[in-house]
Amino acid sequence: MLQAVLNGSRPEDAHPALPVLARHLARDARAVARLGISAVHVHPRDAKAQETLDPMHVGDAVAAIRAEVPNMEIGVATGRWIQPDPEKRVEAVLSWGRLGVGKPDVCSVNVHESGWEKVCAAAYQARIGVELGVWTSGDAVTLTKHGIPPGTTRVLAESTVSDPETSVAEAIRILRALGTLRVPILLHGEEDGAWPVLEYALRMGMDTRIGFEDVLNRPDGWLATGNDDLARAALAIRV
Repeated sequence: MLQAVLNGSRPEDAHPALPVLARHLARDARAVARLGISAVHVHPRDAKAQETLDPMHVGDAVAAIRAEVPNMEIGVATGRWIQPDPEKRVEAVLSWGRLGVGKPDVCSVNVHESGWEKVCAAAYQARIGVELGVWTSGDAVTLTKHGIPPGTTRVLAESTVSDPETSVAEAIRILRALGTLRVPILLHGEEDGAWPVLEYALRMGMDTRIGFEDVLNRPDGWLATGNDDLARAALAIRV
């Protein structure tokens, strides 16, 4: 699976084509769907373009994407940087379960953040799948000690080392620490490390992802024109 990550935490002016509004996220979801991609991950924004867990804005973003691409898997973030209070993160996720067409299919929960297990439990109660974010080998050890929570869709193994020379080595360390899991692992990198890790994931036959959340440039170094441009470049890679 190739997942498209459309905006992430990037500021509004990070790229002229960065999707921020719900209709822009829907536009980009439609564009990558035309390339055969069936899963997107987005960070909904409020009226000031700030990331939010507010059910009104999350529901608007998800519903807009679903109207354009009904069969798309739609994931959203629950990061601590968006809402530092874990109890409020739990409340937000529970509220998403009542959003109808605006309810996300999955949400990402980072293992290194306080209260992550409670957020996972809330997602399970709301019937929303979980993507477990594992950023380091230490996170991987934490996850293996606690076990995979019910309702987990996949584990997101992220090499946060942006150096292209060492990003793959960091990815391998995380994978070794994770060992064999009962759910799929989606492996990805970020910035200058995004393309080397993506190519490694393809060589290993693993799920991966691409989009403006992870990188703004194509593999040839040129600034991408949009999320569909990045997705097209990823689909063209042969390993």
